[in-house]
Parts: sequence; C-alpha cells; structure tokens
Amino acid sequence: MAGMSAPGAPVSHPATPVGWRVPLAGAGTLSAGIGLARFAYVPLFPALVSAGWVDGAGAGLLGACNFAGYLLGAMGGRSLGRRTGVPLALDLGMALVVLSFLACALPWGLGWMAGWRALAGLAGGLMMALAGPAVQAVVPAGRRAAASGLVISGVGSGTVLGALAVPFLLPAGVAMAWLGLAALAALIWLALRRNWPDPPAEMMRLPRGLRVPRAAAMLVAYGLSGAGMVAPMVYLADFAVRGHGLAPPLDALPWVLFGLGGVAGTLTGGRVAGRLGGRRAMLIWLLVQVLALATSLLPGWASMLLAAPICGFAGVGVSAVALTVAREQAGIAAGLLWVRATIIYAAAQALGGFGLAALFRATGEQHLAVFSAALALSVLAFLAAAAMRPIPPGGAG
Repeated sequence: MAGMSAPGAPVSHPATPVGWRVPLAGAGTLSAGIGLARFAYVPLFPALVSAGWVDGAGAGLLGACNFAGYLLGAMGGRSLGRRTGVPLALDLGMALVVLSFLACALPWGLGWMAGWRALAGLAGGLMMALAGPAVQAVVPAGRRAAASGLVISGVGSGTVLGALAVPFLLPAGVAMAWLGLAALAALIWLALRRNWPDPPAEMMRLPRGLRVPRAAAMLVAYGLSGAGMVAPMVYLADFAVRGHGLAPPLDALPWVLFGLGGVAGTLTGGRVAGRLGGRRAMLIWLLVQVLALATSLLPGWASMLLAAPICGFAGVGVSAVALTVAREQAGIAAGLLWVRATIIYAAAQALGGFGLAALFRATGEQHLAVFSAALALSVLAFLAAAAMRPIPPGGAG
C-alpha cells in the first residue's frame, strides 16, 4: 500500500501526551477508508456478477476506478488537511466512505457505481495521505515507529473485517451487503472521531529546498510492485469463486487470509528492513510477491488459499519496507522522496487497474491472463530492486 508517513518533516511535540488513542484512531481511518472502502469490494466482486449488477469485466473496471480515485486523494490530501485542519478533512473522508457505500446499494448501472467507487478511492487516498503524518506529528519521538506501524495495520484489520462481514451480509442480498458496510464504516467513524490527530497546519508541510536523490530504481520497483498487486487486490476472490469453484463457507477464506497476511507484513516489514537494510528487505518482499503470484497460477482452489496470505504479506507489507529505503536513500529529505513514491505507486495501480480490466475483458474474463500479467510485473519489480544502489552504514545524510 502507498502512503504511511512523511519522515523528515519538521516536528514539534504537543504539551499533552496523546497515548495510543490517537494512533488507534488513525488506524481506524485506514480500516474504513482502505480496508473496507477498497478491499471489502473484493469478496463482493463475484456476488455482483452473479446477481447481474455488472459483468466480470465491468466489476474489474470498478476496481480500477477505485485506484484512480485513490491517486487523486493521495495527491490532494495534504493540501486539504492544511486548509481545513486534519480532523475536518478526516471527517469529510469518512463521510464520503459511508455515502459511497449507501450509493452503491442502488443498482443503477455501471456508470453510477463507477463514479461512487472512484469517490470511495478518493476518500481512501485522502486518509492515507493524512493519517500517518498527522499521527507522527503529535506522538512522542520514541513512539513514532510503532505508531506508524499501528496506523498502517488498520488496512489489514479492515480487510479482515470486510472479509468476515460480507459473507454474513450477502445472504440478505447485494444491496444489504453495501448497507451493512456503510453501517460498519459509520460505527468506526462515530467511535473514533473524537481522537482524530490535530496537528498545527505548519506541521503538515514538507520541508523545502532539500536535495532529493533520484532513487530511480527504488521508485520503479515500488511502482511495479503496486501494479503487480492489482490482480490479487481486485480479482483474488473472483478467481477463487468463479475461477476455481470455491463454495461457501470457504469462499470468504482467501480474502480473510489476505488481510491477515497484510497485518503480518506491515508489522514485520519495517522491523526486518531496520535489521537487514532496506534494499535487502525490499528484495525479500518482492521475491515473496513473485512467489505468491506464481503460486496463484497453480491448478486447484488450494493454491488460492496458499497464495492469498502471501500476497497480503508482500503486497501490503512492502510499503513499510519502502519507507525504510526512502529513509536510507534520502536522509532528512526522505519525506519528499516518500511523497514521490506514494504518487508513483498510486499512479501505477490506477494504470494497472485499467490495463488489467481491459485484458480481463479482451480474454473473455480469463483470470490466468490477469494473474500472469501481474506475475510479469512483479518479476520486473524484483529486477528493478536488484538494481538499487547499496547504502553504506549510516545511510544518507
């Protein structure tokens, strides 16, 4: 996932300690804005097709629209936070998530749903751009690394929540599933909004006038990783259900495993990168991504159960690893490099989403074609990471 924090930004500390309530609230925003608003769609994919709301190619297009909206939100989130204040910006994002779920409960065609899925993505990008930096701006220095991991773990926990909720809601119909997700997002919003991070506007500004390394290999590797992860992030559940015939009660299991893998990958990524160095950790995580996508191409539904948690581990956890690489390569300018990486990752996923949707339609909804393309992109990501320049002890200055 792209986003997280902007290291290197000037930070001052509030007079009153915030404990862990604020990081937990930050995790809640990503649980709703990414875990539910983006990833709860994945187990809904085959149900939408079976119910006749959209065809398979249209469902893939809806996933791509969400990626495109995310790109816009990631690019504009900090600017909105400075203008309105972070709490109001997060409230606007949460309101948009709830509204998008409610709107998608109306079967008014592909165009209607495409617009609202794009707005859900915009809300997720907005919250990803704001939650991590805002939390790090108000927690003590010694807790920033742990707080960052906690915030990003909200993505995986929200994914698991959606994967468990959707099968429970679907027997009442697709519309009820959308309404149930709206209720879950609203509950998260109401429960946590009093603890939104509220840093002064100047603390959300990135430093200016710093020389930022090009870090071309890192940026290419991270972007290709994101493009390669589009296949499991959109088509995994549909591949398991319509491609392999996985039936209830096991049909939700691949996406639950993906979410659990994402939590594990996020919580371990930064730690492993800190011990081994960002370049080595990036190579490990991208190799795991390659192996996961290769496993998904094996015959039988059991291969999906094996590939799902590994895809989540690599695809979500790579953001924590890439953040360490940014720190190593850019030093105090890491925040600026991380913003570039975030935008490139989001753009690659948007382009990959539309490209794979077109491929899915052109091949008559062949999942193997989509996942084979994702495997090729992941191999290229690994090769790009192998070209990264080793960082000497002490990192960049």
